[in-house]
Parts: sequence; structure tokens; C-alpha cells
Amino acid sequence: MSLVGGIVIFCITWMVVLFTVLPWGVKPQNDEEGEIEPGTVESAPANPRIWKKFGITTVVTALIFIIFWTIIELELFDFRAFFQDI
Repeated sequence: MSLVGGIVIFCITWMVVLFTVLPWGVKPQNDEEGEIEPGTVESAPANPRIWKKFGITTVVTALIFIIFWTIIELELFDFRAFFQDI
């Protein structure tokens, strides 16, 4: 796998994992006991904790990428042959 290919695969995987992680632990402002932030809708997240979610996304993506990279580099599965048969 080339460096550019690895970066592309990591970025695509990161975005997919991010959209999976984003809804975790989200509570709308109208469910919280505090005031609704002026200029936002009632259903906006009260505390989105986006940096924590970015960190979780990066760790999960790194684990997935390491597994994928190992499969490619050790030739445990031949993806090219698999997709040629389809």
C-alpha cells in the first residue's frame, strides 16, 4: 500500500467512524434543566463534547486501519482477486 493510498483509506474510514460516533451521548437542550442557548433550536445538543468524539474516532479508526494494513501487507486476503471474480 502506498503512502497516499494509506492516507486516503484512513481519511475515508475516519469520516465513516465519525458519523457513527457523533450521536453517542447526545442530549438535546430541552431535556436538560438549564436554559436554552440564545440563537439555537431546542433540539440542539446541550454539550456535544466534539473533541472527545474526535479522539474516540481517531483511536477507533487507527485500530481499523492497522487491521486493514496488516491484512494488505501480509497478503492474508487478496482483495484484487476477490473483486475480479465479482
